[in-house]
Amino acid sequence: MTARGLIIAAPNSGAGKTTVTLGLLAALKRKGIAVKAAKAGPDYIDPAFHAAATGTQGFNLDTWAMPPSLVDALVAESACDCQLLVIEGVMGLFDGVPGPRGRTGAAADLAARFAVPVILVLDVRAQAQSAAAVVRGFSAHDPNVIIAGVILNRVGSERHRSLITDAIAQFGVRVIGALPREERIVLPERHLGLVQASEHGDLQEHLERLAAMAERHIDLDAVLASARPVEPAASGPVSALAPPGQRIALATDPAFTFIYPHLLASWRKAGAEIAVFSPLADEPPPDTCDVCWLPGGYPELHAGALAAARKFQAGLAGFAQTRPVHGECGGYMVLGEGMKDAAGVGHAMTGLLGHSTSFAKRKLHLGYREARLRADSPIGPAQAIVRGHEFHYATLTAGGDEPLVELADAQGRSVGTAGGRRGHVTGTFFHAIARKEME
Repeated sequence: MTARGLIIAAPNSGAGKTTVTLGLLAALKRKGIAVKAAKAGPDYIDPAFHAAATGTQGFNLDTWAMPPSLVDALVAESACDCQLLVIEGVMGLFDGVPGPRGRTGAAADLAARFAVPVILVLDVRAQAQSAAAVVRGFSAHDPNVIIAGVILNRVGSERHRSLITDAIAQFGVRVIGALPREERIVLPERHLGLVQASEHGDLQEHLERLAAMAERHIDLDAVLASARPVEPAASGPVSALAPPGQRIALATDPAFTFIYPHLLASWRKAGAEIAVFSPLADEPPPDTCDVCWLPGGYPELHAGALAAARKFQAGLAGFAQTRPVHGECGGYMVLGEGMKDAAGVGHAMTGLLGHSTSFAKRKLHLGYREARLRADSPIGPAQAIVRGHEFHYATLTAGGDEPLVELADAQGRSVGTAGGRRGHVTGTFFHAIARKEME
C-alpha cells in the first residue's frame, strides 16, 4: 500500500495547526481511514499527540538536520503501511533557516520534495476579506508548493465566514472548513510548548471532541480528495545515529520524555535492545545494559523527587564507573551538581558532572545546531559532526568539565564549546537528530 499525503500548514505559529491536525486525524480514523502522521521540524511534543490520535507512532521530518536520504527513508516507511500520511508543519509554511533550496527546515521543503499539497490553516479572528490576500500570496510564492485548500480557524459568525469564503473563492482556492471560536478545544501550554500528551488524563475524550468538531465543520471528503500519492526516492536502510550500545538503558517517565522516535527505531533496526527505567520511581539503570541515556524533558518540574531518588542516584553513579552515561538537555541538567527550580530553590542532582543549572534565571536558548564532537560519546566518535537543536530556558551557573562539543548555528557561525565530559559521563543541552556524514 502506498499512501496519499498532504501537509497541514499555516502562515504563522499559533494559527491552530495542531488543533486542526488532531481533529482531522481523529475524525479520519473514525471513518476507518488508515492514517499516519509526521511532524515537520524538531518537535518532541506534537508527535505524541499524533500517536494518540492515530494509534500509531509517527516521525519527525527535518530537511535541515536530516540528510535527504533519511527524510526519504522515513517518508517511505510511513507511506507503505497507511492510506493517508498527514504532515503537520512547523511555524509558518515557508519559515526555515537560510540555506540550500530544499534544506531549510521549512515545511515547504517537504511539500516540494514529495509533491504533496498543502491545506492552509488561517486564524481569521482579527480579519475578514484580507485573508484572501494572504492565501493569494501563499499560493503564488513558490510554484512547487501547491495550496490545495484552506481551513478557517476562529471564525466569529456565519457572516464572518461568508465574507472570507467569498473573497478567497474569487481566485480558485477552495475553503474546505471553517472552525468557530471555541476555547474548550484549546490544549494547555507551558514553557516548552503544549503540556505533554501523557499528562492529560482526559486526552481521549478531548480527541473525541476534536473529531466531532472536524466532522461538523470540515469537509473530510474534500480533505481526502486533495491528497496526492507520496512517492519518495528509493532508499536503502538508513540510520540517523549508530546505536550507543547493544543494550541501552533509557530513562523514561514524566521527567524524561524527549527522545526522537526515529532514533529509537533506527537503534532497534540495528539490533540494539532498549530497557526503560524510571528515575522518578527511584529506579537505577538496569545493570544488564552497557550504556545509559538520559533524554530531555521536564526535570525542573520534578527536581525535588529526583533529588530524593537515592537508589537512582547511587545506581547511576555505579553504572558510570564502568559504562557510558549520556544526558541530553534535561538529562544533562540532572547529571550536574545541582539545579535551582523556578522558585529559586536548590536541589542536589547526581554530581557526575561539575556544572549546576538554574531555571530561576530563565533565558531562552533556541535554534538549530551543528555539533563537532571533541571526544567519543554515545552520540558518536570524536570529530563526528551531528546536527540537531537546542530549546531550553535553563542557564548554567557553574561549570568546570572539559567540553563535549564545538557548536555552530544553522549558518555555520561558531557559538562556542558546550556540554561536559568526565570519565564515562557526557552531556550537553544539544539534542542530536542525525549524523551529517550520512549525506
